[in-house]
Amino acid sequence: MSRDSVKTVIGASMVGTAIEFYDFYAYGTASANYFPKLFFPETNGTVALLASLLTFAVAFVARPVGSLVFGHFGDRLGRKVTLVVSLLTMGCATVLIGVLPTYGTWGVFAVVALCLCRFVQGIGLGGEWSGAALVATENAPEHRRALYGSFPELGAPIGFFLSNGTFFVLEMFCAPDQMMSWGWRVPFLLSSVLVLVGLAVRVTMEETPVFRLALEQKKVVKAPLVEVFKKSWKQVLQATFLVAVTYTLFYTLATWSLAFGTKSTAQGGGGLGFSTSEYLLMLMVSIVVFAAFIVLSCVYADRVGRKRVLVASSVALLVFSLLFPYLLMAHHNTFQVMTFLCVGFALMGIAFGPIGAFLPELFEANVRYSGAGIGYNLAAIVGAAFVPTIATWLSTHWGVRSVGVYLAVMAACCLVAVLSCHETKSVDFAQ
Repeated sequence: MSRDSVKTVIGASMVGTAIEFYDFYAYGTASANYFPKLFFPETNGTVALLASLLTFAVAFVARPVGSLVFGHFGDRLGRKVTLVVSLLTMGCATVLIGVLPTYGTWGVFAVVALCLCRFVQGIGLGGEWSGAALVATENAPEHRRALYGSFPELGAPIGFFLSNGTFFVLEMFCAPDQMMSWGWRVPFLLSSVLVLVGLAVRVTMEETPVFRLALEQKKVVKAPLVEVFKKSWKQVLQATFLVAVTYTLFYTLATWSLAFGTKSTAQGGGGLGFSTSEYLLMLMVSIVVFAAFIVLSCVYADRVGRKRVLVASSVALLVFSLLFPYLLMAHHNTFQVMTFLCVGFALMGIAFGPIGAFLPELFEANVRYSGAGIGYNLAAIVGAAFVPTIATWLSTHWGVRSVGVYLAVMAACCLVAVLSCHETKSVDFAQ
């Protein structure tokens, strides 16, 4: 059956996912740097930071809800229309955050509205990743599924780079008072332009050949969610713990470490003495390493299999977890922090890259959107929802080494999940 061109597949999977991750990460940066003072001004520094990071967790609780809703329609109606709706859902919630009054105007209702918008963000992103992964892998040649699966994975570093780049430029040209009054709103409002670009790409794509084949062969099921939990519950659990460590690692690197490196100990940070703009620049440099290793790991996963790559990354993460705290103990040591970020994001790329193909390959075509989406987004709760909050609490009470132990536990869980899986490199993806 006919397939979309590589350019269309890249546009529909990578560009759309990059936009949604841009929205998601913009909130992460704002919650670590601006929201403690804007929405929780009446509490002390550490408590305000913890409260702000808890609003960050709201979307991760919502993401499995989004995967249930969008997964059902993605397996019933198709990948294309579902991805268009998920992008609109995410974009509208993000723009609304950009126009919200703060605590000084609305009081506690501002916090409630912020949490509601964040919840809708989570629902939108809950339907995004699995659909984008299927658009990529179901259009891929048999021997290039992992490489094609890297397209939506690359949306994560691209979205992160765009988000942090926007905040970095604003920090460079705006005074602190300007950032707190209106500058923080700009990245959220710019999302409206990006969403229009994403919609233009997705509306023009075709339905995937695998889903069209399922329609022709009358294999589309009426209740995909029931089928997933009835026949593929084991694969859902495996998918959850395969992905969970990548979430824990990412938000340790990108959100917790940003607060730890830029805030004083009285504010819940580590007192490393970096400015926000300095740390954002280091994150932007290291995110390029993340993108490069996504592609490299996927090329290797197509050659030797997904399982071998993920076993190696899990073992390497265990070692990294026990060593990285020693890189975050010196005041304003750029070399050590850059080593922490670059090595961490390299391992993140290796662990995250093959997931784009591996998770869909665990499920049959007629329940693939639901199964991959539920596993991926349950991992968001297990591995990411409370990572910045937990890591901040651990580092404040037990020191930075305790954060390493936390990451090591998640890496061990991933290793067990990988070892329990069969290699999927050669599965019949049309079935």
